[in-house]
Amino acid sequence: MLSAPLSESGLPRTGIPGPGRRARKLHPAWIVAAVGFVALLGAAAFRSVPGVLMDPLHTEFGWSHGTIGAAVSVNVLLYGLISPFAAALMDRFGIRRVVACALLLIAAGSGLTVFMTQPWQLMATWGLLVGVGVGSMSMPFVATITGRWFVGQRGLVTGVLTAAGATGQLIFLPLIARLAIDHGWRVPALLVAGAALAVVPLVLLFIRDFPSDIGVTAYGAEPGSTVGVRTEAAGGASRALTVLATIVRKPVFWLLAGGFAICGASTNGLIGTHFVSAAHDHGMPATTAAGLLALVGIFDVAGTIASGWLTDRMDSRYLLVGYYSLRGLSLLVLPLLFAPDVEPSMWAFIVFYGLDWIATVPPTVALCREHFGADGPVAFGWVFASHQIGAALAAFGAGVIRDVQGSYTTAWFIAGGLCAIAALLSASIRRMPSAVDGVVRA
Repeated sequence: MLSAPLSESGLPRTGIPGPGRRARKLHPAWIVAAVGFVALLGAAAFRSVPGVLMDPLHTEFGWSHGTIGAAVSVNVLLYGLISPFAAALMDRFGIRRVVACALLLIAAGSGLTVFMTQPWQLMATWGLLVGVGVGSMSMPFVATITGRWFVGQRGLVTGVLTAAGATGQLIFLPLIARLAIDHGWRVPALLVAGAALAVVPLVLLFIRDFPSDIGVTAYGAEPGSTVGVRTEAAGGASRALTVLATIVRKPVFWLLAGGFAICGASTNGLIGTHFVSAAHDHGMPATTAAGLLALVGIFDVAGTIASGWLTDRMDSRYLLVGYYSLRGLSLLVLPLLFAPDVEPSMWAFIVFYGLDWIATVPPTVALCREHFGADGPVAFGWVFASHQIGAALAAFGAGVIRDVQGSYTTAWFIAGGLCAIAALLSASIRRMPSAVDGVVRA
């Protein structure tokens, strides 16, 4: 068990301090964050795999882009709708149990796809099982870890954990694309199942539910702070619904949810699902397109961590206005950049779009904590549900546009216009007087 005597600052010491010096060991919060990073890394990578496998599945089974996009839509929709319930279940049953069970669902869903022969089986495995699994350790998982384990550097840690999604994409997408070409799509499906199982022991060994469980305070908390102290939690599903009934009465929820729905449509739903296929339509090899999408992940790591750092220092509303505005402009020019080869203009888009990919998460988490207090993680779960509803609609809608018109051009233009609306919604959010340790104070 991780435990140690506490110093005056509330942080653990590493033994008897010598004369004139005080030794400390690594705060357990960083260990929890590190394992959470690995779990989130895998979850994001697993969810993004269908976008790379779209063309191989179309070639083998003859399923249309719309049919495959519908299965992806089920995945991303459940990814979002499960999130608020997962956040409440983490309060009820603990982070370790929920995340371990989620990884087992992902392994089962991905592994069973190798036996499918009908579209409904794709929806049941990659759509239902994997969707519930990744939804159980999505962005509300980030809000739960940072809300319980951190007071100092909370925004920065939120950015780092959010960037895990981009890192997972970076590691997996080129590998998945190459394996699918060289060995068929079943090999990467089995790889995902094995990777999910490999993370389960790390979660069970190193994740702890509350700092108070091991006798420490949250990182950066003042002595006597209630942050990170275990409390009696209400039932998981009932709490999620109770919080929803409360927050839907507040206009700020609809402003955040509306903006985040557009965020999901313009990232996971459109780019994450259809970029490889769209680039292939213009003669670009699938492996090259997957590599570009992975590069988005590289720059997103920097962009999201920087966004977390800025969230600790700037008004989150203005950050969202900037992020959505710049993203919309980049999507409007994207149809002009596709070509068989990667031109300098496409490299510029990849860098620019990568920096903005999920930079919206840290300020959105901060605004949920600011406006909804202790219910912030569950409230963010519902806001994130809207993100995935937007992503699901875009994943399906863009596939239909491609089937009907023969290209994705209209989809890019629609997404660019929606981002302008998201910027206006963010600008309309009112600032709360103050928020300290996750408790809103007038």
